[in-house]
Amino acid sequence: RTHGSALFTRGETQALVTATLGTGQDEQIIDAMEGEYRENFLLHYNFPPFATGESRAQRGPGRREIGHGALARRALAAVLPRREELPWVVRVVSDILSSNGSSSMATVCGGSLALMDAGVPIAAPVAGVAMGLVREGGADTVLTDITGAEDGAGDMDLKVAGTRDGLTAVQLDNKLGAIPLATLVTALAEARRALLVILGKMDEVLAAPREQVAANAPQIGQIHVAKRHVGRIIGPGGKRVNEIQSQTRSRIDIKDSGRIRVSAKSAEDLALALQILRDEATDLKKGEIYDAEVVTVKEYGAFVRVGAHEGLVHVSELEEGRTDKVSDIAKVGDTMRVKVLGADNRGRLELSRRAALEG
Repeated sequence: RTHGSALFTRGETQALVTATLGTGQDEQIIDAMEGEYRENFLLHYNFPPFATGESRAQRGPGRREIGHGALARRALAAVLPRREELPWVVRVVSDILSSNGSSSMATVCGGSLALMDAGVPIAAPVAGVAMGLVREGGADTVLTDITGAEDGAGDMDLKVAGTRDGLTAVQLDNKLGAIPLATLVTALAEARRALLVILGKMDEVLAAPREQVAANAPQIGQIHVAKRHVGRIIGPGGKRVNEIQSQTRSRIDIKDSGRIRVSAKSAEDLALALQILRDEATDLKKGEIYDAEVVTVKEYGAFVRVGAHEGLVHVSELEEGRTDKVSDIAKVGDTMRVKVLGADNRGRLELSRRAALEG
């Protein structure tokens, strides 16, 4: 299901643009010449034959789809939060329903609205416009918001995308080989005026990102913990992190740096998962007394849990004097007061019920 959408119409060009939010596991893996990397912002541009009144079979993406999609993606990527600040993987899909002039710039306008509708915190709305040029008798005439016929018969196709504060993407194609600087300056000035008009129309519909993402979008949160806690949170063979995921119906992504990103289907599950992870990353203080739950009873002592931490209360630390049977003092599910004595050379907690009773 999509989480944001917009239908953008300008003249005879119309684009239906949708935005979908995913988790880190939805990132696209790019196998590039310089090595593999992951992409968290995807934009797919579809131009079916019926958009220009044709009835031929639809095939895979060609140079047009790839090139127009790349241009629109660049225009929108400039206003997205930095990668480390964007918790979602974002996919924008533009389906061109009809075309008579710059469907790529319609994709930029519709994509900006769809992102804001989805609640993605973009820096500012983005619009796009295509500028043309006709040279006749040595005189240059700049055209604004060109149609397909003006594009084909004209001498320049200058696509300009940007916000009220500046440009985010520019692409220039021309048939003249060289264009005077003064003509380009004029074209960019006219493009800015057109962008402001389009942005004004867009503002009438949606001027800023929605404060909340869609209810059916992944709920995502992030915390940072000390590197020394990463192993404890993961557990042997991933046992502990799998337990947390199962308990909270969440997906947890842990980096060696200590960054933990959690995604869940509901805000309640997300809050519970984050709280458990914070508890896991909280150190117990030596000499402090805590309430502990007995989880396992052995002949040599009782294993107890304090919040997210587990430790051993040795039989000699259960009470003053000799204890013949641990089960006489502790049973699974019991609660007891324990004092933190420290940790052994393997980092395991050493706890004492006897010291807690003494105060």
